[in-house]
Amino acid sequence: MLQDFATGFSITGAGIALPARAGLWFFIASLPICFWVMLSDLRAMRIPNKAVIALVAVFLLVGVWVLPLPVIATQLVQMVVMLLVGIVLNAASVFGAGDAKFAAAAAPFVMLGDVTFVLMLLALNLLASMITHRVAGRTPLRKLAPGWESWERKKDFPMGLSLGSTLSIYLGLAALYGS
Repeated sequence: MLQDFATGFSITGAGIALPARAGLWFFIASLPICFWVMLSDLRAMRIPNKAVIALVAVFLLVGVWVLPLPVIATQLVQMVVMLLVGIVLNAASVFGAGDAKFAAAAAPFVMLGDVTFVLMLLALNLLASMITHRVAGRTPLRKLAPGWESWERKKDFPMGLSLGSTLSIYLGLAALYGS
């Protein structure tokens, strides 16, 4: 059994707080948006506001179908808190504005009991994404996407790649192992 020492999360048991039904429907509805965000950030180093609004709309539209209203309200508070944290991180030049907005829009999908797990997932995913992106940018693979802005920016990294894929992985795992 794979178990994380900090959260007690077990990949082989029901260790994700998000209900499996909600995880499945959120995964299906948000996956195209996450791909859009990842590709947009790779191509232009920009996350469109329309993608952020679409992600919030998915949470609201699907959420009222799969979650109780008090839970939706709590999750929306998380979005506001994450937006405030994102504004501070953006002001400190740690995070891009689009990254902060997308992270805030993704926050309602993550149950409070899963935050530690999702942060660890994000850290691992960020490391893997950064290594993969940097290596691919120095190989002939770069020719598959010749006009991407992310290849040219040496000091910046397209965080939308990690943020979008982390949300998709979390929701996919929730669909399989959710409560």
